[in-house]
Amino acid sequence: MRIVRSSWPLTPRDARVGPWETAPYRPWQQRRMEVYAAQIDSMDRGIGRIMEKVQQVGAEQNTLVMFLSDNGACAEEITSTWRGGSIPTKTREGRPVQVGNKSNFMPGSEDTFQSYGIAWANAGNTPFRLYKHWVHEGGMATPLIVCWPDVIRDGGRLTHQRGHVIDLMATCLEVAGSKYPKVFKGLPITPTEGQSLVPTFLGQERRRGPIFWEHEGNRAVRDGKWKLVSKFPGKWELYNMETDRTEMNNLVDRYPKGVKYMIDLYDTWAKRANVQPWHE
Repeated sequence: MRIVRSSWPLTPRDARVGPWETAPYRPWQQRRMEVYAAQIDSMDRGIGRIMEKVQQVGAEQNTLVMFLSDNGACAEEITSTWRGGSIPTKTREGRPVQVGNKSNFMPGSEDTFQSYGIAWANAGNTPFRLYKHWVHEGGMATPLIVCWPDVIRDGGRLTHQRGHVIDLMATCLEVAGSKYPKVFKGLPITPTEGQSLVPTFLGQERRRGPIFWEHEGNRAVRDGKWKLVSKFPGKWELYNMETDRTEMNNLVDRYPKGVKYMIDLYDTWAKRANVQPWHE
């Protein structure tokens, strides 16, 4: 489908993950991915029901649908000590929920709460590096599928124009003919930094300015074909996203002036966006 270019180097398997042939508890490992696949199938069917209703009311031609996945595969291994609002303690029938990635009971039923773990995350993020939480491509890249028949005339086309999730707000505002407010209850509002995706929908070249990320000390800035990225608490790395989107050839020492320029861009944004220093 030309989503991944054959010229990009393939990242090596995570050193913590062995080959499938030697994986322990293979029936359990297989079930973890089966349950994940079943969740995706359930979501897909739910979206289908929504779209069926849109068609029934005759609004499918002028309905804008935007679908994107979450950012990066999750490599976290859930333990029995995990707690949180998203983790139920009991089923609807009152049975206790078994929390944790324990190979002695299979996931999938209502009384289990597990994750698919680092091995499947490594497979799911192929060919990119790292996982959710970090801002290398394996942790922040997400595809966006858009359907709007009345406006998008060449449906099914693949575009590599980059964007950011913050662009969705700007897109919806333009589509609705609205403006982002400057004041709320007499107080000034920080301007939105998103840029509308509508030009891309129309088949035009969208000149997206620099994009920034920061999550728990992990930092990145994308400017044109260049991406400057750092895994906390490590140093900056520089990659050419056109020739090396898998981030295997660090060019940080080759382009010191470009690196400094991008660091300055990041520092200016971090100050404007109130990014706080991160400490372990």
